[in-house]
Amino acid sequence: MTLTPLTRPARLRPGARVAVVAPSGPVPAERLEAGLDILRGWELEPVVMPHVLDEHPRLGHLAGEDADRARDLQEAWCDPSVSAVLCARGGYGAQRMVDLVDWAAIRAAGPKVFVGYSDVTALHEAFAVRTGLSTLHGPMPAAVTFLKDPRTQESLRATLFEPESVRTLGLETAGPLVPGRARGITLGGCVSILAADLGTPHARPSARGGLLLIEDVGEEPYRLDRILTQLLRSGWLDGVAGVALGSWAECGPYEEIRAVLLDRLGGLGVPVVEELGFGHGPTTLTMPLGVPVVLDADAGTLTLDEPALR
Repeated sequence: MTLTPLTRPARLRPGARVAVVAPSGPVPAERLEAGLDILRGWELEPVVMPHVLDEHPRLGHLAGEDADRARDLQEAWCDPSVSAVLCARGGYGAQRMVDLVDWAAIRAAGPKVFVGYSDVTALHEAFAVRTGLSTLHGPMPAAVTFLKDPRTQESLRATLFEPESVRTLGLETAGPLVPGRARGITLGGCVSILAADLGTPHARPSARGGLLLIEDVGEEPYRLDRILTQLLRSGWLDGVAGVALGSWAECGPYEEIRAVLLDRLGGLGVPVVEELGFGHGPTTLTMPLGVPVVLDADAGTLTLDEPALR
């Protein structure tokens, strides 16, 4: 089965209500409030769901109970007055709550904008497989990069309001790990989450026909080797059209990471671009998932066939 384009949601307008959820780790209140102020400055009306600032009574790495985090996401999505759902931050926990969401209800509520990265990769995959909806791998309001980096903010703002203005993506750092051009449907996110998703209910069977975007944080070179080897051994990467690499924060010296990436991905026989500028780095560009693109590894660009949002 080859990937096909997913349904794109509508762009946002000034005054739109956007719900904020916390599907993964605990959210620092002061960082969240600073992020909400930025959203208000864009003439959006942020709505913080009831359990966003919860902390799990026993497991400190979770933002409250699994069922509550799932309920917040579902109620936000099914509220007809809400135009977008933004994840407050990543961390860990989305995999614990993803199967508690009523995906039939999400599908029935229709397309909306969904934004997040890191652990939120599990939800991007769920939206793609269970609803057929395109999502945005992008910055989150309680993430430090969003609060501190103007380019990160502008990438998301432009994508949300003026998507036709951000058709070509990539930072000046981007260049070819493996040269060439490729066309495919974007998918991906945090590569350790993609590997952990294998074999779970409704997991995507393969990346065939896809333009795979991957990045990660805190994975040492040998662990990254293990993750990529798992994707290779499972056959999940068979038929992938090309690969775009983001940031590898806290993963060790980049020359060691780069050697692993070239060793594990170079044999695929497809173009691979490095340091495109998404993920846990100092700048987090917003990357649409589920849309057709052209990767030009030599130019260091990813060009959308059509705007990320309608």
